[in-house]
Amino acid sequence: MSYKKSPRPTFTEATEIPYQSVTRFLWGDEATGFVDDYIYASTDKIHQLVFGLPPHGAFRHSKDRPTVFGADEVLYVLSGTYGSANPETGEVHVAKKGEAIFFRKDTWHHGFSLSDEPLQVLEYFAPPPSTGTSNPYAKSRPYVENSIYQRKELIGDWPMASARAQEKATMRVIREADLLWELDGADQGVLTGLFASTDQLTVGRTTVMSGRPSLPQKHGGDECLYVTSGVLRVHVPENEGRTWFELHPGDGFFTPAGTAHQYWNMGGEPAVFVFGVAPHYLQRQ
Repeated sequence: MSYKKSPRPTFTEATEIPYQSVTRFLWGDEATGFVDDYIYASTDKIHQLVFGLPPHGAFRHSKDRPTVFGADEVLYVLSGTYGSANPETGEVHVAKKGEAIFFRKDTWHHGFSLSDEPLQVLEYFAPPPSTGTSNPYAKSRPYVENSIYQRKELIGDWPMASARAQEKATMRVIREADLLWELDGADQGVLTGLFASTDQLTVGRTTVMSGRPSLPQKHGGDECLYVTSGVLRVHVPENEGRTWFELHPGDGFFTPAGTAHQYWNMGGEPAVFVFGVAPHYLQRQ
């Protein structure tokens, strides 16, 4: 299959992105394998998509599609078990539902579905492809001819070498105990855990308790979110179009940098969403 750029849906104001209207794209070729992409947003600041693999499926790289980019990435597992490998170093990391893989620019990566359940992974990528950080950048990097999936240098020295291996690792699994927590809301009814926060990208998971709102907020970058459970409402008082939105699991939402917005849960169960903000999470003074 000849190389085609993935679509880049963009928005100029706060916009809901219903699951039914998400842009679909088939990525890959015979050498890489094929990945089912659902591209929610791809602005000049952030890229959000959900990619899928069948049980025991995989993606790798090819000359046309080298998988090493000039961006920070967080891969959050929505379903299944995800194996993320660096074919250059031999690292293999495993993340289950609710966990994430984090890596920075210049990290080669392959992906594997390691269970009998279809794999779905929510991906955040910044700086985004529109800035030249994807295929054009990848083709400028030294090509990995032979993929390895084993750290032979650690055999015979494990777990004694685990701290040293983690220090040199190009990828990291972020689990519940690794999150950076913060409380929001007048009565602390909104809980956020950050998976990663760099100078390019911040990704976290927020729980809005039933009957609670968040405090009004602004970010120094574009924000994209994905609802994982419950019903989330978003109020954007200064939006030129609609100002009140209702989101369900699988729906997304885009908020431009500097736009005031507030999250509400009017229902009887927690509303949970994963979000990415790029480049700056905090509103810059």
